[in-house]
Amino acid sequence: MKIAEVREMSVQDLRDRIALEKSNLDSMKLNHAISPLEDTSKFRKTRQDIARMITVLAEKEKQLN
Repeated sequence: MKIAEVREMSVQDLRDRIALEKSNLDSMKLNHAISPLEDTSKFRKTRQDIARMITVLAEKEKQLN
């Protein structure tokens, strides 16, 4: 996910998307433990996307206060 896309999202959308991505990451880890994934770089990409969203969410919440 591009940073421009993340910045366009509302605070509530970011919170929802972060929760969704975290659950997707957990399920990917579980599936990888059972049968290895072909593309393990998805772990890194997902973690980076979550970090981007958390950073933008913190920025937006700071602006609101």
